[in-house]
Amino acid sequence: MDPHSASPHSRSRRTFMTTTGGLLAAAVAAPRNTSALLSPAERDSSSNSMSAARKIPIGVFDPVFNHLSLDQMMEKISALGIEAVEMGTGGYPGTPHCPVQELLTDNAKLRAWKKKFEDRNIQVAVLSCHGNPVHPDAKIAERDAEIFRRTVQLAERLGVGVIVGFSGCPGGNATDTMPNWATYRWPPEYAQILDWQWKERVIPYWKQAAKFARDHGVHKLALEMHPGFVVYNPMTLLKLREAVGEEIGANCDLSHLFWQGCDPLEVIRLFAKNNALFHAHMKDTVMFKENVAKYGVLNFVFDPKDLPQASAAFRAVGYGHSANTWKEIVRTYMEVGYQGILSIENEDPILPGEVGVERAMYVLKNVRSELLGSA
Repeated sequence: MDPHSASPHSRSRRTFMTTTGGLLAAAVAAPRNTSALLSPAERDSSSNSMSAARKIPIGVFDPVFNHLSLDQMMEKISALGIEAVEMGTGGYPGTPHCPVQELLTDNAKLRAWKKKFEDRNIQVAVLSCHGNPVHPDAKIAERDAEIFRRTVQLAERLGVGVIVGFSGCPGGNATDTMPNWATYRWPPEYAQILDWQWKERVIPYWKQAAKFARDHGVHKLALEMHPGFVVYNPMTLLKLREAVGEEIGANCDLSHLFWQGCDPLEVIRLFAKNNALFHAHMKDTVMFKENVAKYGVLNFVFDPKDLPQASAAFRAVGYGHSANTWKEIVRTYMEVGYQGILSIENEDPILPGEVGVERAMYVLKNVRSELLGSA
């Protein structure tokens, strides 16, 4: 019997760690021994502080349920014990559960929409409008910039403090019609591309976007570090924050950082130290070592039939790295005083839809209970 097929509430802490450890024995280990990051004194202090640690809400990013109506989704996530939601408001996630314009123009509909969540004690914690507001096609750029502005206005009405998105990617010059993702400053024309993108497109856009958000009482723009966009790792995220201001921070989606060789605990601490830890996507990545050895890391899978040749694939939490690794990740979020939610984003090609959400929820609830001493 698959140990993950049971209800998330049906297993003891000891059984959870035993079965999960066995199931994930073949999974990729943490980049290094995470407990070694703390001195003995720090580990003792950490253990003592867990009793006072914040119970970080576990949520879900709603596009995984795009095939369901809002009411159907609410029934599903209530049954799973989801405590918060990250709602798509347009762009790549779509907006099937959050009719933004209706909610902005009709107070009665806004109240009725909010009540669906309040009645189930589920927090609407985050709005997400992933898009490319600096796209070289002016129509696409303006469309996504308008989606962002409407999302900010809705966040103001709802009292939501965090908006998630992408930094976007411009063309390589003023005449390009397609985005140009440059990451390496050689040959020299690539350095010219990077300098032009940041100076002429990226920084100017995000300065005005941050001001618009600030003017509407929104102070946390959590950018996801994703390949294909100018912000794709912690360094480029902090570069944009330094250039634009404190409204720019991280959606710390570790699935995009595992394959780059980042240590998840170091990344969390880095963003916390810089007051830039705004949001956290809960999504794992499995690395297939034999294919990494042959093909390198930039070799992702988007269709299950391509798994045999893939170097990496997104997985549900616990299916790329061990439950113990995720326990240390959640512990570190607690230790740094992270004030957001743990938002499950499922893009697992093997465990699609609500199956992947349930498996991730199972891992996260159990490690959180262990850390809080309630298991």
